Amino acid sequence: MLTIVLSTGPADAAPDIAKQIVTERLAACCNIVPKVESYYWWEGQVTHDAESLLIFKTPTERVPELTRRLQEVHPYSVPEILALEVASGLEAYLSWACAEARPQGGAQA
Repeated sequence: MLTIVLSTGPADAAPDIAKQIVTERLAACCNIVPKVESYYWWEGQVTHDAESLLIFKTPTERVPELTRRLQEVHPYSVPEILALEVASGLEAYLSWACAEARPQGGAQA
């Protein structure tokens, strides 16, 4: 099963985070949405940041490892990491993404 993992972070850090996670095959791919506006509570006050949204695709069984590694490479002390299981999709894409996010690699595109 495929899972989508979402994370927000500073725009200047997003490409490095994406490349690190994909290079380590913890995700088959990562899309970066370059500009999102985030409003959130932090340390007792409402905070506003311009961030990028990272969208990782990974097999469900790799989510714990991806989460651990994302915490290590992310510049925030408490990064947003949300995992959403994919209910359905194009079977060929789902198979490709699951195969590519394996330690040994996988399918050729």
